[in-house]
Amino acid sequence: MSRLSPVDLLALGSLGMRTRRLRAALSALGIALGIATVVVVTGIPASSQQALLDELTALGTNLLRAQPTPRQDDPVLLPESSVAMVQRIGPVTAAAAVANTHTRVRRNDLLDPGHSSDITVLAATPGLLDIVNGHVRSGEFLPRPDFPNVVLGNVAAQRLGIAGAGDRPAIFVGEKWFTVTGVLCPTPLAPDIERSVLVGWDAARTYLGFDGHPTVVYVKAREESIEDVRAILPNTLHGEIPGLVQVSRPSDALAAKRATQNSYSALFLGLAGVALLVGGVGVANTMVISVLERRGEIGLRRALGATRGHIRAQFLTEAVLLSGLGGLAGTALGALGVAGYATLHRWPLVIPLEVLAAGVLAAFVVGAAAGLYPSIRAARLTPTQALAA
Repeated sequence: MSRLSPVDLLALGSLGMRTRRLRAALSALGIALGIATVVVVTGIPASSQQALLDELTALGTNLLRAQPTPRQDDPVLLPESSVAMVQRIGPVTAAAAVANTHTRVRRNDLLDPGHSSDITVLAATPGLLDIVNGHVRSGEFLPRPDFPNVVLGNVAAQRLGIAGAGDRPAIFVGEKWFTVTGVLCPTPLAPDIERSVLVGWDAARTYLGFDGHPTVVYVKAREESIEDVRAILPNTLHGEIPGLVQVSRPSDALAAKRATQNSYSALFLGLAGVALLVGGVGVANTMVISVLERRGEIGLRRALGATRGHIRAQFLTEAVLLSGLGGLAGTALGALGVAGYATLHRWPLVIPLEVLAAGVLAAFVVGAAAGLYPSIRAARLTPTQALAA
């Protein structure tokens, strides 16, 4: 039996598509819609889920707060190298600290030194704002941590009568003037900062007599390991008596986020399965009808010397090509649909790459499966039977 070369096989397999372009286009459209449905029903929920997860992450799902246990006498001091020690924990992604400098702050030096404004002066390490999801409303956050400048929490700014940092006002901290370089927006994850004046860590040592021991250590860690990090933080910060260090428990939003991920995963699988089933049935139906309509062509080719293997290869190749082109078009159509919908709702665009690859692969596999039975049936026809039909 003679064998067809790959080039001849492709030319023969595409013959029906080239001679019956409208039917081929409509058939490919049905396949494309099926694959596009797979992409859309996975991409849109995935983008929606990512938008929701981003909102939940902003609630501090990966944030921990460690501080000494409050005691009446002999307060526990966290090590000066607390931030560096915590950053060596594998799942930890970032760490920062603040420390109460026990310094008074006044709007100017004419006020009574004993005047209390209920504002805390905190020394802050670099990176604090990113960890607590804080933002600067006006000015900038401590551009020179070793200089006498400060950043005000939004509540502290109101109490001091400072609306913004545009004209760089000054306040009296301890016994020295400090320039206000920024005013913060509200920080729900760290409400203490809202009522505080933040000073650079080095500046607090130089100008305020700060001893370098943190009061609170903020830690960000990978969400899947947040409980493990919480368990070892006390031993890391105070190995001798870890019970004297208390660590906040993970945010309730973390449980909600994990539940959301699980529910969306089940939804993805269900919707994708239904869409693939619909697409597969459409492909099979199209190819069966195609073969039945072309029985005369099959008989003529058999009469001219084509073998059963040639007939099987021709129709199987046509089914795979038709499905593959429809799959590529459907994947592109679905991706454009997801991109447009996500942009309209201001969601991050999320289309799992495995879904795109699976869509194209599924089209080829479904096409091969759908064309297998019709091609075998066509090959079994004798030239007399096929021509008689």
